[in-house]
Amino acid sequence: MVTNHSVLPPYSEEVVVLIDVVAVYPRAGFQLDLEFENGERRRFDMRPLLCVKPWNRIATPALFECVQVNYGTVVWPGEIDIAPETLYDDSIPLS
Repeated sequence: MVTNHSVLPPYSEEVVVLIDVVAVYPRAGFQLDLEFENGERRRFDMRPLLCVKPWNRIATPALFECVQVNYGTVVWPGEIDIAPETLYDDSIPLS
């Protein structure tokens, strides 16, 4: 008799809650002020990302300021975006 003993990874109880962006305001120095659907306001620093693809394509103030909210995250022309969980996790609260 052949038995098949599959080993499954342990169940993770970690729940990831996605919080949509509802408003974005570009600021000097490649900063984004963000408003999330839970009412929080946070600031995200884009400078570390501007030296890597695809964000290097928005590394001028004129292009950076074309940011808008679409489908719960921030987007730029040319199909450039950032995941809302990254925006939330890597930003700091505004007082």
